[in-house]
Order: sequence, then C-alpha cells, then structure tokens
Amino acid sequence: MAAPSSETAAIKQRDADRTRAEILRVATEEFADKGYAGARVDEIAARTSTTKRMIYYYFSGKEQLYLAALENAYSVIRSLEGQVDLDALEPAEAIRELAELTFDHHESHPDFLRLVSIENIHRAEHLTKSELLPGLAGPAVEVIDGVLRRGRESGAFRDDVDALDVHMMISSFCVFRTANRYTFQAIFQRDLLDPKRRDHYRRMLGDMVIDFLSRR
Repeated sequence: MAAPSSETAAIKQRDADRTRAEILRVATEEFADKGYAGARVDEIAARTSTTKRMIYYYFSGKEQLYLAALENAYSVIRSLEGQVDLDALEPAEAIRELAELTFDHHESHPDFLRLVSIENIHRAEHLTKSELLPGLAGPAVEVIDGVLRRGRESGAFRDDVDALDVHMMISSFCVFRTANRYTFQAIFQRDLLDPKRRDHYRRMLGDMVIDFLSRR
C-alpha cells in the first residue's frame, strides 16, 4: 500500500485541528454554563460534528477536556498581550493599552470569566495540574514588568509596586464588571455593561491604574 502523500496528511491534520478546536469551543460553553460537575461529554458530543469516543480520543477524559478548555481560555488573553508593541509607547500609554486590552477581552469573553470562577470554586485543583501553567502566568507578568521598569527609570512611576500588583488591579476591575453584572444591577439598578457607560469605564480603568502608579 502506498504511503499517503504529504498533501493528504496535511488535509487530515487540518481536519483534526478543526475538530479539536470545535470540541474546545463547545466544551468551553458547556463548562462555563453548567460547571465542571454539571457539564456532560455526551452533550458536548451532540453539539459537535463528532462522537463521545472521538472526544476521548483527543482529550482522554472529561477532566482533561475541562483543563484543555481552561488552558485555551487563558492562552487567548496571553496571546493578545504578546501582540501589542508596548516598546513603542510611553510607559503610561503602554499601561493604559494593556488595561484597555484586558477590559475589551473580558467583556467579549464572558465564558472565560465563568470558567475562572468555576475553577476557583474547585480551589484550582485542575489548573494546578496543567503543564502549561508556567507559560500562562509568565508572559503577563513579564510584559507588565518591562513597562514598569521603563516607567521607574524615567521617573514616571513609583518604585514600590510590582507587576503582579498591577495585573491584580487591572484584572479586579475587569472581572468585577463582567462577573458581577447581574447582582450589581439588582442591588444598584445600574448595568455595568451598559454600552452608554462603556467608554467611561474603559477610560476610568486606565486613569485609575496610571494615577496609582504615578503617586509617590
């Protein structure tokens, strides 16, 4: 029997990549909507052009599929951060760019925030098993650290704040705005995702972080 051509192998690989990506997309929605315990692999298979057996072929089991969805969700924001040319911006502008990028991402990826909330309920027991974990954390800290270093050297930023402080500050605002939308609205009758207030909150986040970094 003749060996498959390189073109045939490439087509099969593309099909496999598309199938895996589709499974991950649907799995992310299912886990975000129903939690780890409530999500069913049968339902994920029913919503994709594949089978439960094929899902296990790609991901081995439910826990591995959940972890892959979690890793993929984190990888998206890390990839976006890596695409921004912050070296071309002044430190304050660079921090604002990062803050606004996180703001935009969290608003447009509510499933990411629900997955993170679910994993916190499980005390990160799945995420700590991830072989990709160092790669999920390092880039975010390194990007901010580089901007802070330039800001300190120029005298624009204070020197008693580290990259994790800034990452936490930005993430806190963005996560709260999306994750607590409904409870905040029920209590205060204000929709944090109201399009009329979007520019205000986006600018407010950048102002808040830059003002904090600039204070002595």
